[in-house]
This record gives sequence, C-alpha cells and structure tokens, in this order.
Amino acid sequence: MLMRPLCILVFALFPLLFASAAPNVLIIMADDCTFSDLPVYGGHNALTPNIDRLAGEGLVFNKAYLTSAMCQPCRAELYTGQYPMRNGCAWNHSASRNDTKSLPHHLERLGYRVGIAGKVHVQPATAFPFENVGGFDKSCTRAPTQAHDMGAVKEFISRDAKQPFCLTIALVDPHVPWVMGDASQYKPKKLKLPPHLADTEMTREDFSRYLAEITYMDGQVGEILTALEASGKSQDTLVLFTSEQGSQFPGCKWTQWDVGVHTAMIARWPGKVAAGERTDAIIQYCDVVPTVIELAGGDPAKSPVRLDGRSFAKVLSGEAMKHREFAFGTHNNIPEGPSYPVRTVTDGEYRYIRNLLPDEIYIEKHLMGYDGTKPLTNAYWATWVAEAWNNPATYNLVKRYTHRPAEEFYHTAYDPGEMTNLASDPKYAEMKAKLSSELDRWLEEQGDPGVPQDTHEAHVAAKKGQHLYFPKD
Repeated sequence: MLMRPLCILVFALFPLLFASAAPNVLIIMADDCTFSDLPVYGGHNALTPNIDRLAGEGLVFNKAYLTSAMCQPCRAELYTGQYPMRNGCAWNHSASRNDTKSLPHHLERLGYRVGIAGKVHVQPATAFPFENVGGFDKSCTRAPTQAHDMGAVKEFISRDAKQPFCLTIALVDPHVPWVMGDASQYKPKKLKLPPHLADTEMTREDFSRYLAEITYMDGQVGEILTALEASGKSQDTLVLFTSEQGSQFPGCKWTQWDVGVHTAMIARWPGKVAAGERTDAIIQYCDVVPTVIELAGGDPAKSPVRLDGRSFAKVLSGEAMKHREFAFGTHNNIPEGPSYPVRTVTDGEYRYIRNLLPDEIYIEKHLMGYDGTKPLTNAYWATWVAEAWNNPATYNLVKRYTHRPAEEFYHTAYDPGEMTNLASDPKYAEMKAKLSSELDRWLEEQGDPGVPQDTHEAHVAAKKGQHLYFPKD
C-alpha cells in the first residue's frame, strides 16, 4: 500500500513541500507501447533498465488509462485535460476544436515555458501552441527513425534558471515499422507471448523486433534523464513517463480492451513523490493537465475552459489513495477502417465494453490490409488467417478480433488479457448493470450520439474544424 504507518508523518508534510515552489514538468511519452509488455507492469521479455530505475525512484500508477487507443485522440486528451468529445478530437487523423485550450495556454499564464520535442500529431496549431524543440524525430513511420540529438532539449531545459519549464518529449518508438534496436537479443522461439497474440512464426519474429524497439526507446529515456540530471534541475522537476496506447498488434491499439486503453504512468519528483511505491488510484490522461496546473500554483477550477480531468496531486503527495471511481473509453474506427464504434468503462477491476455495431465485422486497414504501395509492416496477420483453418486457438483469436458481441464483460483483475467474456454469466449481472449504467451516464454527459459519430461525415467535418456533436455544459 502507498501509505504506511512510518510514512504518515512524512506524507502529512508533503502539502507544505508541494507549495514551496512550482516544479518543472518533463513528460516522456513512448509511442504504441503496450503497458503490460514493460517489466514494471509484469512484462516477461523486454529489457528496460532505465524505465525500471525510474519506477524505483518514483510512484507507479497501476491503473492509468487513456480514453481512445489511437495516437491523435489520446495526445489531444493528455494536452487539453478534456475527453475526445469535449476537445473535439474523437477520431484519428482529425482535429480538435479551434477554441481548444492546452498545456501552453494553461501554463504560460502561470509563468512557464512550454515546449514539445518529437512527435506532435495534434492540431490545429492555435489550439496547441507549443514551442517547437528539435532533436527528436517527428515522423513515427520513418524507417529507420531519424537519429536524435539532445542539444535542443538540453538548451530548452537549461535556458532560464528562474523560469520553470514544461517539456513533452514524444518519442516515436516502438511505433511500426519495428526497425530500431537490436532484435538479436530477443530470440523469437524463446519469447513468452501474451494471450491475445496467436503463436505463429511471423508473430514471434515481429514481436522480437517490437521488443527491440522498446529497449531502444528505453535507451532514449535514459539519455533524457541523464540530461536532466546534468542540468542541475532534476530535484525540481516532476517527471511523468507514459507508454501511450497499446502496440500495433491485434487486440491492443485501436481497441477498447485493457491492453489498448491501459497505459503506463510513472511519476518522479525527488523529495516530493514517494520513491519505489505503487498506487491503485485510477487516473486518466485528462487528469494530467489539472494536476500540473495545481502543482504550478494555479487553480484548475478557474480554467478558461471546462476540464474533464481532475487533479491527482493528492495521490502524488500521498494524501490520497484513491482518485477516480471509473475510467471511460471511446473508439471511432473511421478513418482506420469501416465504421465500428466501441465504448467502455472500467472500475479498475472489471471492464464493460459495448460494441455499437455487433453485426458488422471489425477491420483495421493498417493492421490487416496491404494496398501494394509500401512494405507490409504487419505480415503476421496473414499468418493468423492462414493457420486459422487447423488451429482452434488461432481461429478463436481471429474471430475475437473481427466478430464481437454487443456486450463484453471481463474480470480484468483475474483475466488481464480479457480473454473470457462474462457478459452472459448471471453471477456478474449486477456488476455489469452497474458499469453499463455508468457508461450511459457518461455518454449522455459527453453528448456522444454513438453510431452517428463514427461516420465519414463527422470525421471530415472535424478535420475542417466543423464539429457536429458537442458535450453538454
């Protein structure tokens, strides 16, 4: 548990410590890294000494979530403190509302310099006026990834000794194509595959390359933390590491299963945040902005726009062991494939999923398709289909991914891969009904129309800044 008897006095003093000075904020984000593939979250394969060390120096959130398991919507949520419906970015490759406010707006009025290095992938620029910091690749699909240079990051961190900074370094690994790092250290035949992956030779080879990119990403995390230490500002900096959404394997990214929307979150602030501890407090990406505002000396309640998130500063200080009761999720499949809207809610132990078009088949064009114009980066999917005819386990995984029932219900705490659907089990009827009702409440609050939102019309309008649906005020 986070709060131990011998620590109560120390934790009681944390609010006074938090109030002493506004911290610098350094957010390090991986790209398409399934949280449970990291050793700190039970991963069996990847080598991540720098992330492991960071976890030993900070607080690990066991139950951190993002609303949409796609790059652009989850980043918009993280930077705005708003759910996809409220900030407007409810689809991949779209845009937030023109009047959206983000970290630069909130923190610059509190005296901060606010920058971003690496992958940006949010728009319009007026809603996300970060200072552009160079040195890290902005393209997540480049092969190989452009070599990084710490010079611009070091300059930004060290530029002004008196003015606090907030810097996001958005890495592009382990996003496909998996070409970085040394895959030879991960022998395909010796890997332990998670339950949501079919055990084919190609899957093992691709998983090996993916693991190599995780280790490559971990090396960048180490370089960034070393640069922060060398600047002399490490003691005064809140570091947040997050893994973004799940990887580009079936059942992770582009889904509402736990390995899609569950994310890693590690917080380190020497002397302010307990080291080597874990918490079961439920948080979402939208909670980061109000937390940072509060730590910076501001009042999230006085934000010029309505925030969906709530500050978890008291969890960081050890004053609170709980935060949210529920975390929510939404997926609109266009333009990644045909319409297939999905919604979810979890209380950290159980997960309820509602597939709004269960009679349709699920298709994700990047993962399952090949248009003949570029190398196929996910060749493993074809091997799943090829082996499904005589391998019942593989057939069931293909069916699970492409044909989904109207409702899914999982006891995630005991079934972390969410492989056993308990939706029709009467023993769980009461809990399912509770989560279903809570999901209904949230969807109404967000003004979510369901199926009409996952349409070409709604997506095209959003790209043009003409959003068709709005949450209730």
